[in-house]
This record gives sequence, structure tokens and C-alpha cells, in this order.
Amino acid sequence: MPQLTEPANLPNPPFNTSGLVFHNSTLRQTIHVTAPSSHIRLRISNAFGPTSLPITNVTIARPLNGAAGSPAIDTSTLKTLTFSGSPSFTIPNGALVVSDPIDFDVKAQTELTISIFLADGQVGNSITSHPGSRTTIFMTFGNQVSAANITGSSVQSVAHWFFISTLDAWVPTSIRTVAIVGDSITDGRGSDDNRNNRWPDLVLARLQSSGDSTLNTLAFANQAAGGNRILADGLGPNAIGRFDRDVLSQPGVRYVMIFEGVNDIGVADASAAAQQAIGDAVIAAYKQMILRAHAAGLPMFGATITPFSAPGFNASIQAYSSPVREATRQRVNDFIRNGGWFDAVADFDAVVRDPSAPSQLKAEFNSGDFLHPNVAGYTAIANAFPVQIFKDFANGVDGWA
Repeated sequence: MPQLTEPANLPNPPFNTSGLVFHNSTLRQTIHVTAPSSHIRLRISNAFGPTSLPITNVTIARPLNGAAGSPAIDTSTLKTLTFSGSPSFTIPNGALVVSDPIDFDVKAQTELTISIFLADGQVGNSITSHPGSRTTIFMTFGNQVSAANITGSSVQSVAHWFFISTLDAWVPTSIRTVAIVGDSITDGRGSDDNRNNRWPDLVLARLQSSGDSTLNTLAFANQAAGGNRILADGLGPNAIGRFDRDVLSQPGVRYVMIFEGVNDIGVADASAAAQQAIGDAVIAAYKQMILRAHAAGLPMFGATITPFSAPGFNASIQAYSSPVREATRQRVNDFIRNGGWFDAVADFDAVVRDPSAPSQLKAEFNSGDFLHPNVAGYTAIANAFPVQIFKDFANGVDGWA
């Protein structure tokens, strides 16, 4: 999910100076592939850049030993990307560029390395990125897109992605994409860096090993970001506003899921009036996104909001803790389960809540902040995911024309 990079998530100097970012810089980034293909292309996004983004060179390769977050590549697999026939392309502000397709074999649940060189950098200090990569990337000066390893005294590493947006795969019609709209829980806060154990990754792994041709042919588009809200911009644009870009315009999408709303509830004042209003607004927004998905013939699945309160509703431990906010969570979850709007429901709340204290995560699933599950929690969610819904709606839903 592309978003405006917050100041705290910009690269450190010398890659970030006053009025210029990534001058004469190579970025080496790895991504987790979710669909098999022999013909691929890459999208690079300048969606939130107010100035042009001049891309000088881009290569792809398999990382050495297939490792996520590695600075090294298998040079025997190295290929150069072009854009409208040229190795360089200047992406206008707010736009994206799609590379020319190349023959390159990829498999689901493997890693792919993307190396980008920006000779001139990007003017200004507003750039497009995805801060919650949970994957290490490497930066250095000079053009090292073809180097076996990222080297030099200037090398830095961070756990963010910059500019890369989507890997498109040319696939048969049997392969379909699941687009998931979410916040930090879907983005993988509480998971392990370079391990790809966010809950969507674990659902993918479960489907890949299922032996079921309806299930092991699903690709995933994780359109989530930490702190994201349905109704208001903040850490990334609001979900209802980005729905067209992140879901409806993505290739091959056949299923849509939303697991979001905790930040809307948690940021709203813990007063009866404010919580009534935010609960009403979240439910109305769900309906709008369902209508838009159905208009495109896509089924829309809802996931219940998981617990976010500390013991005793102690807000000094978890700021969202409040009996009034918990009542809103329960009201919204009742709509998700019983409102009759969603085509199917994944009851994540039932999987991870403490039966003796339903406003809290089970202790064994708590990452430590009483909001984000840990890997054990994500694993429980993936194991309980109702995969039958993908078979039930394999032919989509009736839509508008």
C-alpha cells in the first residue's frame, strides 16, 4: 500500500538532506511473491510525491539463497527492467509507472529482489513508501543495481519499502487475487522481520499446501498500513478513499476483504456521543465499500475487530482501552457478523479474545501492547481462517453494468 512517508520514516542522512532524497543512491529491496508466473512486470509509485521521480535504472533478481531482507543477489538471475523501452523513466507527481514485461520465473512464497538507482534523487522531502515492510532493505551511494552485494562505507539498512508498489504476474484465469484492506494488524505489526509471518502470509502458506486447486491458486494483495483508518487520513490515506486505487484498480482481484476500524474507534474520544458517531460512521463506510465491491462483481468479506483493551481498561498501558470504546467494538462486530451486508465473515475476534475477559487478547497471543497479536496469534488467525469462502464465491457476485 503506497503512502506518504512520515518524517520519522524518511531515510537518515546522508540519503535525506534538505530538499532532496536518495541522490545518487541505490536501494535494494526484497518482496514476497504470492503467485507463480514466468512473465512479470513491476509498478513503481510516485503517488505521494509532489515532484517528479526520476528512475535511472532498475533490476530484478533472486536474492542469494532465497533469503528475505538480503543485500546479496544471485547474479545469474539478474535482469534489467525497461519502461516504455527505456531503462530510465521520470514518473510525474502523483503517478506510477509499469515496467515492460519480462520473462522471469517466480513461484509463490519465494522472494524477489528489486534494485533501483536514482542518479538525481527526488526533489523535496515528500516521497512515496511503505514504512511497515517487516523486511530489511539496503541503501548505498552509486549505481549498484547489478552488484552481487550492496557494499561501501555508506551502506545503511532500514525496515521500510520505498517506491515499489506491485508485482504484476501474467497468469491463467485460474489464478485470482485476494485484496485485503487493513491496518497494522494486517500489515504485520508484532510479526518477525524477514520471516513473512503476517497473518495473510500464513493464510497463503496454508492455501499453498492445501492440495486444492481452487485454493492454492490464490494470490494476495496486502493493502494495509500501520495506523490506517477507514474514515480519516493519517498514517496513509483513509480506506474508503483509497479503495479504488488499492482494490478496484488492481489486476486479477476476485475477492475483497476488510479488517479495519480499530484505529477509528481508538482515536475517537471515549465519550458516549463520540463513540456513537464513530460506530455509525464505520458501519456506513463498510456499506459503501461493500456496494462498490459488488458493483464490480466482487464478493466482500468482513473480519471482526480484535480486542484492544488492557486489563482494567488501563489507558496508561494501552491508550485505546475504554469500556465505551469496547462497547463500540462490540456493536461494530455485531454488524459485521449479523448485519447481512458482508458476503462472508472471518471472526478473528472469536479466535484471539480471552474467553474470561473478552475485551482483551488471550495472553499467549498478546505481542505486549494489548492491541497487536504476536506470531502465535497470527498463526491462530491463519489456521482458523474460513477458506471455504473462496470456494463459495469462486464465481464472484452479480454486479452492475
